[in-house]
Amino acid sequence: MPPRRAPQDDSPESFLPLPRDTFHILVSLADRDRHGYAVMQDVLERTDGKLRLSPSSLYSSIRRLLDQDLIEEVAERPDPANDDERRRYYRLTPLGRDVLTAETARLEALVGHAHRKGVRPPRSPALPRAALGRPAGSRTR
Repeated sequence: MPPRRAPQDDSPESFLPLPRDTFHILVSLADRDRHGYAVMQDVLERTDGKLRLSPSSLYSSIRRLLDQDLIEEVAERPDPANDDERRRYYRLTPLGRDVLTAETARLEALVGHAHRKGVRPPRSPALPRAALGRPAGSRTR
């Protein structure tokens, strides 16, 4: 799949909207460098198992993100003594962070529009006060 932007256009908005897998991969790299398998595990954990990236879709996305300069491969290894030298680590580039920030703002605006129209997810059942870390009988305002 070719880049989704014109070659001369490096504005973060030129990449939007991001494909679902791309968004999750960029979020996974937002807080630290990770290798491919760690990205897959992070996405699986953050989505409570609802999104399972296959190795083929992950690595085709990674190749595209590298070509678009949204991520870069890093030479440094977090713990070389306890690492498999075949692993490749990736990090967000400044452009990648800007694109992720722009997509997050776009999604927040969409959710805001839905909320203003009265669209809200169903409420989850109330947790017992003990589960919230408050003693029974205490109130919050």
